[in-house]
Order: sequence, then structure tokens, then C-alpha cells
Amino acid sequence: MFGPLDKYAAPERFYLLCKSMGPWLSAISLLLFLVGLYGGLVYAPSDYQQGDSFRIIYVHVPSAWMSMFVYVVMAVSGAMGLIWKVKISDAIARSCAPLGAAFTFLALATGSIWGKPMWGTWWVWDARLTSELILLFLYFGYMALQAAIEDRRMAARAGAILALAGLINIPIIHYSVEWWSTLHQGPTVSKMDAPSIHTSMLIPLLIMFLAFKLYFFAVLCMRARCEIIEQEKNSRWVKQLARGGVDS
Repeated sequence: MFGPLDKYAAPERFYLLCKSMGPWLSAISLLLFLVGLYGGLVYAPSDYQQGDSFRIIYVHVPSAWMSMFVYVVMAVSGAMGLIWKVKISDAIARSCAPLGAAFTFLALATGSIWGKPMWGTWWVWDARLTSELILLFLYFGYMALQAAIEDRRMAARAGAILALAGLINIPIIHYSVEWWSTLHQGPTVSKMDAPSIHTSMLIPLLIMFLAFKLYFFAVLCMRARCEIIEQEKNSRWVKQLARGGVDS
């Protein structure tokens, strides 16, 4: 179905792939975090309007991007498990939810910290902030379903349906500043003509985005391995793994 990737749809093969890739992803993401933070906090000049307060974007913006990206990964994984019965899809979706919730909370928290000096308030009920808060509740709802339903297959199906229904919120978050009047700043990086941000500020931001993404995949590998072990605990290869008979 997925060509060369089909062999990694087997839980055992995916487990071993995650084990081999995890350390590399962790190391590269750590290096990128160091470079990106130095570029954002030291190399980039102060903003002519916001001063040094703008530097929170190097955490806030990647967190906001990742909050949506992780939700899409979770929903697509849930759909693959629901439609094609791919075993590892449910493990991936389960692993995504806490990470996505953490990114969403971080985006909301850093946005509030920035908003207090810029807007004079910690929170406003505008379209962007409200839809991002709804995204956090969707993550919480998914995790609550997984915890409330003992049968993992039933929980996976219910979670996949919820995640797919919640996908409608992703374009709302993305386009909210264009569709409605909002205090939130409009797009500066993903503009069709050219980013309205200086290169010296943009490059560290892109590095931080890549660092956040690789961090997500690194932690996803660790969490997915745990989910696969729990999911396949009665299989022969997991029992061999517990006895040290599999190259894990």
C-alpha cells in the first residue's frame, strides 16, 4: 500500500526503526536548539517596535506550528488505523496526543506572556486564540477517550473519529487572522510574496522550527516504542524481547 515503507508497518520493524532513529533525532534536535536559540537571543537584532520582547517568537511560533502539525499527524494516523487497520497507526496516534497538547499549551502560555506587555492583557477571546484553545481541548478529549475505554481497539476507533472531526479546526486556526478581525499578528513567514521579517530574524526562527520538529519525532519514537510494547505484549517477539532474545 505504501511501497517501500510497507515493511515498517509491522510493529516489530517499526519498534526497531524507532530505537535506531531516536538517538540521532535527539542529538540533531539538541544541536539545532542550541544554534537556533543563540541566533534568536543573541544574533538577531532587536525589533524596532517591540524591542527584545519579540524574541519570544522563537518559542511561541514553532510551538504554534507544531500544535497543528502534530494534530494532523495524529488524525492521519488514526484514519490509517481506522480504514486500513495498520497496527502501528494507533500507537503513533496515541503517542502524538500528549506531545501535541504540550506544544499547544506552550503556544498559548508564551502568547499570553507576550500579549500582556503588547496588548495590556493576558488573554483576549479573538479567533486565533480561541481556536487554539479549542485545539488544546481536542487533545485533552482524545487522551480522555483513550483513558476511559479499556479496549484499545475501541479506544483507537473512538479517538480516530474525534481526531478526524477536529481537523476542521486546523484551517480555522491557520486562516483566522485573515477571515476575522483579530488582535493577533497576521502571517509574516508564510506569505505568498515574501516574508515580512528580516533574514537575520527569519533564519533562527526556521532553525527553531526544524529543532522543534525533530524533537517531536525523537520523543515520538520513544513514546511509540512504549505503546507498541503495550499493544503487542502477548506477541512472540515482545516475549523474546523481554527475555533478551531480540536485538532491541
